[in-house]
Amino acid sequence: MSAEKFKLDEETVALRVAREFEDGMVVNLGSGLPSLASNLIPEGREIFLHSENGVLGFGQIASTEEADWDLFNAGLQPITPLPGMSFFSHDESFAMIRGGHIDLCVLGALQVSEKGDLANWMTGVLADYDWDIVSCTRDALHPAIGGAADLAVAAKKVIVAMTHVTKNGEPKIVKRCTYELTGVRCVSKIITDVAVIDVTPQGLLLRETAPGYTVEEVQEITEPLLRVAPDLKEIEL
Repeated sequence: MSAEKFKLDEETVALRVAREFEDGMVVNLGSGLPSLASNLIPEGREIFLHSENGVLGFGQIASTEEADWDLFNAGLQPITPLPGMSFFSHDESFAMIRGGHIDLCVLGALQVSEKGDLANWMTGVLADYDWDIVSCTRDALHPAIGGAADLAVAAKKVIVAMTHVTKNGEPKIVKRCTYELTGVRCVSKIITDVAVIDVTPQGLLLRETAPGYTVEEVQEITEPLLRVAPDLKEIEL
């Protein structure tokens, strides 16, 4: 059995993320995979989406045809308006974050440690970068942590949504992060294309697996030791 065959696509991971949304929550979604969850909010559930650039209560990502480029989130994606949507200054937006008013934040990650440390803003070490070179690659010259550090430490709950391994097949869930940290012991749940894992004081707890995956196959691509939940099940959508 090939493990690759059963990995979930990004939209399916985002759909699993959206199951974590509770009615009335204020939710901040990071760019990339996490932002896809804004299009998959369960019907009948009212969620107030927040973005660092100063908007609260918007809807899903707009298509190119319907996009109003005066309306966009912190990831520069066009958003759709909803009744009651509000706008405010950058400092007020961060006051909301730092004041503990964000119920849930979903972020992407380069690495997550077994303690819940998060690294999601750059690879390598700052001293290794040639700041005179201009680059638009993800690995970045002029890397920026953005609002992630504030969200990681101030949101009431932080979930990471990401692929389980790198493009080279290396684990992204590690014993200790080797990249620059965004936040320390801030992640409570990890949702990947392979598994759903809780970060607990006793270690990482495997709660759900992608269809066709065994515990052994998930452990093989996860650096820290996984504990297995008594009610382990396949990922439910």
